[in-house]
Amino acid sequence: MAVPLPTSTSHAISDDDFLRFREFFYRKTGIMFQDNKRYFVDKRIQAQILSGGYASFRQYFDRVCFQADSDELQALVNVMTVNETYFYREEYQLKCLVRSILPEVVKTMGAGDTIKIWSMPCSTGEEPYSIAFYLLEHWSRVDDFNIEIVASDIDTDVLRKAKLGLYADRAVQHVSHDTVEKYMTMTRDGKFQVIDDLRNSIKFTQTNIIDAIENRFYRGFNVVFCRNLLIYFDDLSRREAAEAIFTALTPGGFVCLGHSESMSRISSLFELRKFPEAIVYQKPVKS
Repeated sequence: MAVPLPTSTSHAISDDDFLRFREFFYRKTGIMFQDNKRYFVDKRIQAQILSGGYASFRQYFDRVCFQADSDELQALVNVMTVNETYFYREEYQLKCLVRSILPEVVKTMGAGDTIKIWSMPCSTGEEPYSIAFYLLEHWSRVDDFNIEIVASDIDTDVLRKAKLGLYADRAVQHVSHDTVEKYMTMTRDGKFQVIDDLRNSIKFTQTNIIDAIENRFYRGFNVVFCRNLLIYFDDLSRREAAEAIFTALTPGGFVCLGHSESMSRISSLFELRKFPEAIVYQKPVKS
């Protein structure tokens, strides 16, 4: 006998359910959904309940909370996180990277030394690939150093897309035709794919920035791009994220935030640096 899928009433989400979920998701990710996001949250949870064949929110939520292998939790994280970006977003920071930040970083380095750059969250890969494009096209000393780009996100679905490096024309509309020709190929269905050499040169990893255990391996970075993530956090989670970035950076390392974010309002760990192209934040050389 076939078991019917839950009906709209059987998987309805009560106010108490929403509060339980919100607190749980906050503890796991640092992301706090305000009341005005209720519709967004309900629709995505209900879709997960239906797709998994669960009888009720309670059954689904128990599985998310107590499943040993965390597959259901990861699937929930993937549908709840917002991933909207494009190549060369906030390009002024990329200009700052090649004109001001890296020239300062390499003052104490020798030829062949390693420069480490972390893109967190990397979403579907536009940011780390943009960094690679920009270094290759606009930094004259790119061949003097060993450059490592690590790209991380909490969402495993977007990481799979990032590794594939496949994009519609809208994503690359701000990239010059010559750059696209040089570093991307056209697929049969009219999409653009980053060339193999570049895709293989970037290390994509899954991590949660407020999870100290997961982030213990992220160390020694000279530059961190953490743009448009902290706006989804509350004050406590922002401070935890700032501390994680601080620990990941080398002394004198830099962090670039989104245009509406300010480290000065979050943490006193960093020094504000005003370059001609952008305002960024620096880990003190002696900290």
